Amino acid sequence: MQKFNENGDFLRPRTIVITGIVLVAAALRLAPHPMNFAPIGALALFGGAYFSNKREALPIPLLSLIVGDVFTGFHQLIPFVYASFLISVAIGFLLRRKRSAPRIGAATLAGAIQFFLVTNFAIWASSISSFPKTADGLVACYIAGIPLFWNTLAGDAFYAALVFGGMTLAERRFPLLREPLLQHEPDLLV
Repeated sequence: MQKFNENGDFLRPRTIVITGIVLVAAALRLAPHPMNFAPIGALALFGGAYFSNKREALPIPLLSLIVGDVFTGFHQLIPFVYASFLISVAIGFLLRRKRSAPRIGAATLAGAIQFFLVTNFAIWASSISSFPKTADGLVACYIAGIPLFWNTLAGDAFYAALVFGGMTLAERRFPLLREPLLQHEPDLLV
């Protein structure tokens, strides 16, 4: 009974655990939290770092985000949020071969920065923004978004510690989960 792809990767214990972690992290997004203090960035990095191929790493975390948005609501900036989310998945690809606290920390920071840059630009460029469509207006929009950047970074760091740390503990406790990553697929962004 091979499902999801020709390698049957979706039915492997490692993939099931990774998918479970992604789904739990996505569900946590529905819990009350400070604005932008959510597991979304960590979820994207984790999916990119741990799913064994891009056919799992891209759609599973993205679908969990979309399902969450069914409950939290869609808005005009969703395409930019999803694009930023996929960039964070790609950043997670850089963690596939070597995951360490400094590398995960750097990826978390990079993901939070790109989310800040992409979404604040989208706010400035959109019709929902009251910022003037000038260079000064763009700078003002970025300055106004700084408090939310800190929430994004704090949330990403907190949840990255939970999901990456949780998977590391699970791999140590259950050797079956330590399956090597597929070596035939080249890294994105090398």
